[in-house]
Amino acid sequence: MLTVDVGERTATETDIVDVLERTVGGRATATALAHDRIPFDADPFGPENRAYLSTGPLQQSQMSFTGRMNMTGLSPLTDGLVSSNAGGYLSRNFVSTGYSVLEVAGASDELLAVHVTDSGVEFEDVPELEGATVPETSAYLERERDLGAEHCIAIGPAGENLVRFASVMTFDSRAFGRGGLGAVLGSKNVKCVTFDGDVASPLEIPNPPEMDIHREAAQSDDLMRRQGTTGNTEFINENFSLPTRYFREYEFEGAAEIGGNAVEAKKYKKGACSACAYACKLPTRDEETGVETEGPEFETVYAFGAMQGVDEIVDVMRANELCDTLGMDTISAGVTVAAYLASEDAFGDAELAQELTEKIAYRDGIGDTLAEGVARCHDDLDVPDYTVKGLEFAAHDGRTLHGQGLSYAVANRGADHLYASMLSLEYAGALDPQGTLDKADALVARENNSAFQDSGIVCVFGSDYVTDDRLEALFDADQEELMAVGARTVERERHFNNRRGFDRDDDALPYDLPDLEDAIGEYYETRGWSDDGVVPSDAVESVSSGANADD
Repeated sequence: MLTVDVGERTATETDIVDVLERTVGGRATATALAHDRIPFDADPFGPENRAYLSTGPLQQSQMSFTGRMNMTGLSPLTDGLVSSNAGGYLSRNFVSTGYSVLEVAGASDELLAVHVTDSGVEFEDVPELEGATVPETSAYLERERDLGAEHCIAIGPAGENLVRFASVMTFDSRAFGRGGLGAVLGSKNVKCVTFDGDVASPLEIPNPPEMDIHREAAQSDDLMRRQGTTGNTEFINENFSLPTRYFREYEFEGAAEIGGNAVEAKKYKKGACSACAYACKLPTRDEETGVETEGPEFETVYAFGAMQGVDEIVDVMRANELCDTLGMDTISAGVTVAAYLASEDAFGDAELAQELTEKIAYRDGIGDTLAEGVARCHDDLDVPDYTVKGLEFAAHDGRTLHGQGLSYAVANRGADHLYASMLSLEYAGALDPQGTLDKADALVARENNSAFQDSGIVCVFGSDYVTDDRLEALFDADQEELMAVGARTVERERHFNNRRGFDRDDDALPYDLPDLEDAIGEYYETRGWSDDGVVPSDAVESVSSGANADD
């Protein structure tokens, strides 16, 4: 691990082999370190908060579905630990520096760029980048350092202005999106971090099935390869629910105009992540207006389309590009703007929505209020608080997918669809969407699996290819061992949040579901937690020195 204290401008290396042996990498490793080293009473915007950028062993391979990284820290949006996952081309450049984890600590008095190489760390004051967009920052690094966007993480104006749902961006369009980690870097006055090196991978995976996975990914005819996650927009809208006009309606009449076919019609080339033959990204362009972006994916179609009553795909593309450029999570930004539109009865006004999005990034006027997120501004807007633990809802509607609703309620990072992805079981009919009881075992298994996938690290879209038996071969371990890594990660997150005051009262939804309280009790019992949703004090071991290591 490389610890960079940007206040002291020091760089320290720590051997964490023993930590990696127990946690594998990615989210599990970062969560274990964060649990021990971020004080339980830390201010998310204080210098005592830390941000962890981490990779996993599969990033040292050339296997499809592995071009990803994890980022973890104390969220200014939820006030608990949050981990976010991003693709692109950063992971191999990060690995080439010889590190598994970057830990960013302290706070700088000046706006700072940090340059990490295999031979040292350089701190550069960058006052000229104050207020720069993400592409402007990338252009500066290309010009001054000869390093492209695939070598860096960066924040936009939203991060600098401590927007609580600011993202950390890489490759200009890939986001560590949920939870506001961009604002954490902003509070530390870190504009960007670059990675460049030439350290050869020391890892050899015995008998890897990576070539089979690579070939199958390249030959796949999955709809996702053409339309990304938007391919199921109309199916979800017609058969389940596409939350519309700030949750007032369950179905959007304009879904076809912003769904998979509409996005595919604007796609002008293939896009991928590092070493991945699946190529499911969506470089899109509208020839008439000149709008060009990567996406939108389904969650953005939901947040800036259906939720706002906007049915023109170019408007959604424009909003997607604006969020990437300014550095904001499209889900939280779109839902928060939708809450404002609800307060003004202004649904369908795409021009106003984009104006508000820009105001949020600069905390200009009403944007200053909206930059706090729905949980903190809903009273001012006189609209319902559609969040869990302060995190705005993803598209997959727990009001019709009751297992997903249960997942939202108990998830440590709030209303995030990928924390357990119960939705995939319910959409497919493998689990009855109705009812919350008797779903705890499936939910715990899905949470553990997601936590391990984020530790390997394996893309969630590779689940049909990187199967359980292949994971066992790749990691030379049985499924029970791998899922135990995931379970310990979920427990560490919960324990950290418990020490910050989280308990059963925080595992709640803004709408009623049948037998929800009993289902939450079943979940706690399956996890071995107390009736109050608290992890037993002796259940979590420390893996590292730090503020909480002996607490």
